[in-house]
Amino acid sequence: MNLDINKLGEVISKRLPQPVDINKHYAVTIPLIFNELTNGWEVIYEVRSEKLAHQPLEISFPGGRLEGDESYRQAAVRETCEELLISEDNIEVLGELDYLVTTGTLVIKCFLVKIHGVSLHDIKPSEDEVDHIFSVPVDYLLDYEPIKSVLTMSVDNDDKFPYDLIPNGRKYNFARGKNVVLFYKYDKYIIWGFTAKMTNSFIEILRELIKNNIL
Repeated sequence: MNLDINKLGEVISKRLPQPVDINKHYAVTIPLIFNELTNGWEVIYEVRSEKLAHQPLEISFPGGRLEGDESYRQAAVRETCEELLISEDNIEVLGELDYLVTTGTLVIKCFLVKIHGVSLHDIKPSEDEVDHIFSVPVDYLLDYEPIKSVLTMSVDNDDKFPYDLIPNGRKYNFARGKNVVLFYKYDKYIIWGFTAKMTNSFIEILRELIKNNIL
């Protein structure tokens, strides 16, 4: 092949880099709603329906997998509408937050949104996807330090793996992953896993803005 290095450089310079091995793309929202009774902003959480095959009755944010050629933002808004049974007119996207890339070959992007034109008690979520919703005051999350625990992940011996192709074979010193798992306790609920990580990331941004007198 007669490689045109200049053309290659031109193409690569305009290419948007992508994470390697990621084949599942998800988007969620962190929905904020104003509580007139407490005069404060609260974060809406979902308790997933027990009908769901994946993680039934666990706590999550509205969201799901991208469909077709839609963007992460479009998917996040669509899924929020479908799960909370609200209109796009009730959702104002404030911006994109930090995102997660997991060991399970998936990426989860997160958008901060404001829910307006409807009260929390008027939201009747989809029974097919959501058991019920609840909200946590932002002030509570700012004052709360989540419980942190380290989960160590190792490589299992797999007879199908070609150990003969790597140095030292089965004795190869594979890296062991360490995953910090966060837990938030609120009322009768335990918020953990990806949802807790996204909550913590958002709250850390808030704390930094408050510290710098921006908010």
